[in-house]
Amino acid sequence: MMSKLQGAMTIDVEDYFQVEAFAKLVDRNKWDSYERRVAGSTRKALSLFQQHDAKATFFILGWVAEREPELVRDILAAGHEVASHGYAHQHVCGLTPEQFREDIVRAKGILEDIGGCAVQGYRAPCFSIDQDNHWAHEIIMETGHQYSSSIYPIKHDLYGVPNAPTEPFRLPNGLLEIPASTLPLGGKNLPISGGGYFRLLPLMISQWALKQHAKRHGQVVFYFHPWELDTEQPRMVDASRKSKFRHYLNLDRMEPRLSKLLNSLQWQSMADLYLTPDKTYPVVDWRSVKQAS
Repeated sequence: MMSKLQGAMTIDVEDYFQVEAFAKLVDRNKWDSYERRVAGSTRKALSLFQQHDAKATFFILGWVAEREPELVRDILAAGHEVASHGYAHQHVCGLTPEQFREDIVRAKGILEDIGGCAVQGYRAPCFSIDQDNHWAHEIIMETGHQYSSSIYPIKHDLYGVPNAPTEPFRLPNGLLEIPASTLPLGGKNLPISGGGYFRLLPLMISQWALKQHAKRHGQVVFYFHPWELDTEQPRMVDASRKSKFRHYLNLDRMEPRLSKLLNSLQWQSMADLYLTPDKTYPVVDWRSVKQAS
C-alpha cells in the first residue's frame, strides 16, 4: 500500500477580533473587552486532528497564551508542537528592530514558561517579512528560534514576495525559512496554503493543488485559523465588504472540508517534518532575492 503524501499542518492561533481584516475597526488596547472564543475553536481543531491521527504546529499569539494557558498545555499534551506567532499580532513592517525583538522575546518566554519546553518556530503575522525588513531573520535566529515560516511567495495586497524561494531554504545565519506553499501556473505562484483560499476554491481543486506541491517538493505546508471553525462568532457589522468577504466566506463549509483534507495526506508538525538530521536545504542570501514588479 502506497503511503500518503506528507504535509505540515499549521494553525495561527488568534481570535476573530485580532485578524488583519478588522485591524482598523478594533483597537488593540481594547482586545480584552471582546468575547474570547479562541480556546473553544482551537479545541475543535484538536478534536479533528485526533480523529484523523494528524499532528500539527500551533503558532500561538503570546497575548492568547497569557489568557489561555491551559489551551497551550492541552496542545502539548495532545502531542502537537507549540510555536510563536509573536505577542500582539503586529506587522513586522510596522516595527523597529528593537520593537520586533521585544515582541518575539516576550511571546517566546510566555509560551516556554507555560509549556515547559523550547519554542523552535516563529511565524510573522500576515507573513510580513520581506526585503525591506530582512533584518527580522537575524533577530529571529538570535532569539533562539530554529526556523521561521514567515514568507509567502505570492503577490497579494497585504503581503507576499513573489520571487522568494518556494521551497524551504536556510539564511546565511543558519535560520531555516519554510515558505507557505504555492502552485506555479502561467509564470506566477498561485496561493494554495491558507484557510481563506481553501474556503474560496472548490475542495477538489484545493486537494489537487496541495498534492501537486507535495509531489513536486516532497511535502506541503497548509495553514488556517481557529476562528475559521467558529460559525457562531460575533459579526463585525462595520467592516468593509471586502473584509467581510475574506473573513466570513464559507465558514460553514470549513470543518467538513478540513476533515476531508486531513484524511487525504499524512499531516505532521513543522519540527517533525523539517527539523530532521537527514534534511539539507540550500542557503539563500535573502538580500539577493529580487522583488517582482
